[in-house]
Amino acid sequence: MGYPTWWYDLPQVMYSFFDEYDFSGKTIIPFNSHNGSRFSGTIETIAELEPEAEVITAGFTVNERAVADAGADIADWLHEMGF
Repeated sequence: MGYPTWWYDLPQVMYSFFDEYDFSGKTIIPFNSHNGSRFSGTIETIAELEPEAEVITAGFTVNERAVADAGADIADWLHEMGF
């Protein structure tokens, strides 16, 4: 589940998305971009919004200024996750 962190929170559209869809029994693997705030509790928020889902806490986060150069880091993270 990819999203930008906005003002230390999920974007409002993500709240609507989680209201609309049921992720019970699913695994959610968060990844995001940020401007210095990393995940800022958004993984915990996802877990609260989807209590019947498994939310992986070892998500991938990247500063917005480093997105263009993050390819190798993303590949390493996916490899570590078993993909």
